[in-house]
This record gives sequence, structure tokens and C-alpha cells, in this order.
Amino acid sequence: MKICCSLLCLLLLAGSQLHAQNDAGAYMTSISNAHADMQKTYMTYISAAAHGRREKKVEKLRQQTLESITQSRYNVIGLPLYNGDNSLRQGSIDFIQFCYKIFNEDYAHIVNMEEIAEQSVDQMQAYLLLQEKTDEKLKEANEARSNIEKAFAAKYHVNLVESKDELSEKMEASSKLNRYSNEVFIVFFKANWEDNQLTQALNNKKLNEAEQAKNALLKFATDGLKELEADSLRSFQHDPSLANACKEALRFYQKMAANDVPKLMDYYLKEENFAKIKKAMEAKPDRTKEDVAEYNKAVKEMNAGVDNFNKTNQALNATRTQALQTWSNTEKEFKDLHTPYYKK
Repeated sequence: MKICCSLLCLLLLAGSQLHAQNDAGAYMTSISNAHADMQKTYMTYISAAAHGRREKKVEKLRQQTLESITQSRYNVIGLPLYNGDNSLRQGSIDFIQFCYKIFNEDYAHIVNMEEIAEQSVDQMQAYLLLQEKTDEKLKEANEARSNIEKAFAAKYHVNLVESKDELSEKMEASSKLNRYSNEVFIVFFKANWEDNQLTQALNNKKLNEAEQAKNALLKFATDGLKELEADSLRSFQHDPSLANACKEALRFYQKMAANDVPKLMDYYLKEENFAKIKKAMEAKPDRTKEDVAEYNKAVKEMNAGVDNFNKTNQALNATRTQALQTWSNTEKEFKDLHTPYYKK
């Protein structure tokens, strides 16, 4: 299952430590502890998805996360008000309910969109945009919860010391990785998708469509190589492997569109012209030596064209396979290396 994980992991209750010098501090700790389990379960899901676990296993973890969120809500509901003040308790309940809605509806929508995302560049971009919009919604909800927590602490003189524990650091690391890998992926995807359109057009001998796809592929490859030179995409934590694998694929597409595809298209034009010569030859009742000589010359040229076409096509297929295999292997190794492992 290919999941492009989003910033959700970063936003689930990044921890803060309390100086619990009074009952209010202890109360805030009890609120925090009541929903701490759900972020651990979610990180387990993120880790499994990023490291390529099986679809059924990952979906099972998503359901477990929903159950954990529900249990966290019950835990917080079961806590009393603090001296009649329900602001912190209700703010936590609202946030947990929001997380459940996001994970049960919005994130499920993201998973469903994954099935059709690869059908076009627009759908893939919409898929990634949905992830970003979901992240923004969660960020706003998390900020609102944080403001409630800070207001409660200020009201009851609790000293909050912002800190990042191991789990929070892993969540933030996953978030940064996903933003980077998605940006590189869409550069690759645009060219790869257009290559598929070009291949389909050539196989169906639709030369006008092939010409359009060739031009689009050349543009995507050329523009993509420029994008990958930006400081933000050149490497991730001094690791340029994903960008380099993308560059290898784009250079192949660029060369193929500029130099090789015109040769393939020229062959199809010659094939079409030869079919006309053959039809005209067969229609002649009386064939002169000149007619036969001209036809034999056309046959010889066609046979040579077939040989060149096959050699060019075989070389392209072999190079394409190598470039795509390099991309696929590198993408997996890159994610495995940089995605933090987490097991609840």
C-alpha cells in the first residue's frame, strides 16, 4: 500500500512538561495522561505505513487508532472539573473529537483518493493538496487546544516548560520527511505519467497524440530537473539519493523525448507510406521492371526501418526499466532510512 503520510503526526499533542507545584498542575498532567495513548497508536500507524507494511495490517492499525482516540475521549470525560472550571477538560474533549473526525472521515477520504490519484497529474495534485488542507485543519485545532492549555496554566499559576519528548521528535521528523518526499515525488510523477500517455499513443499509432505527449514530457522533464536544483529539494538531511534517482529518471525522459521518440514516430510514418506503396503495387495488373525495382527498394528500406525501430525500442525499454527500478528502490530505501521506527 502506497501511502503519502501527511503532517498529522506532527500535530497530535506535542508534549509540554509541567511544573506541578499545585493541584492545577497535577490536574493538567491528568488531562494530558488521559489522551497520551492515542498519539502513540497513531505514530505506530504512521511508522508501519511509511515502511511499506501490508494494506490489511495498516488498515487494522488505523482502526486501532480510532479505538484509541475513542478511549482517550472516555478517559477525559471521566475526569472531574477543576474547581468548577471546565475549560481545559472541554478543550481537550473537543480536540480529541476533532481528531476522530479527521482520522475517520478526512483521512479515510485521503486513503480512498489514493486509488484514483495516479490516473492523472491533476488527481495526484488534488490528492496531495487534500493532505495539506487536512494538516492545516489539524494545526488550527491544535493551536486552539494549546491556547486553552496556556490560558488555564496562566489562570492557576502553573509554569509550563515547552519540551519535546522522543515521540514528539519522531513525529516532527516524519512530518519533515513527508513534506520533502512528496515534493520530489510530484516532480517524478508528472514526467512518469506523461511517459505512460506517450507509450499508449505510440502503441495505438496515434501520432498526433504522441506528438503532444512527447512535447509535454520534454517540458515536465526539463522543468523538473530545474526544480530539483533548488536548495529545498537538492537533498534531505545531506542525503541527495531521492533527488538523484528522480534526476536519473528525468534525464532519461528528456533524452527519449528529444532524440528517440522522433525516430519511433518517423518509423510509423514510413510504415504508413509503405502500406500505400504496397497497396498500389498490388493493384497494378501489369508491373514493369521499374515498378518491381522500386517496390523491392521500399521493402528493403522498410526492413531496415523495422530493425532500427526494434533496436531503439528495446534500448528505451531497458533504460526505462532501469531508471524506474532505481527510483522505486531508492524511494523505499530513503523512506526506510529516514522514517523513524516506532512500535507502541
